[in-house]
Amino acid sequence: MAEHNETGRRGEDLATAFLLSKGYGILERNWKSGRKEIDIIAQDGRDLVFVEVKTRTGEDVLPAIDAVDARKRQRLISAAESYIHICPFNLSPRFDIVTVIGEAPNQQFEHIIDAFLPPVRTHR
Repeated sequence: MAEHNETGRRGEDLATAFLLSKGYGILERNWKSGRKEIDIIAQDGRDLVFVEVKTRTGEDVLPAIDAVDARKRQRLISAAESYIHICPFNLSPRFDIVTVIGEAPNQQFEHIIDAFLPPVRTHR
């Protein structure tokens, strides 16, 4: 596996542990719909949370909110709509970004809740 894939996998593992420590329930990891993927799908109270994880090895990098551009947001929205159609939870959809900077045990987390407000269809 390529080094950037390994870095991403470690970041997703750390982000999962971070979300669990905040009381989130993890429903899925690396959920795929065709070629689209959602890193983490979680539940936070009455919210169904679709989480994009960005892993950074250094501090002077593009901010996470900028790294999830319009094209990436649209792919996440499309994948989330597919998930909601297949797994119809009675929860409000939300999109978060978790950035993991550095390596364990000295990593830092940035958690952007409601990172963008998409027009997600809920198929209830």
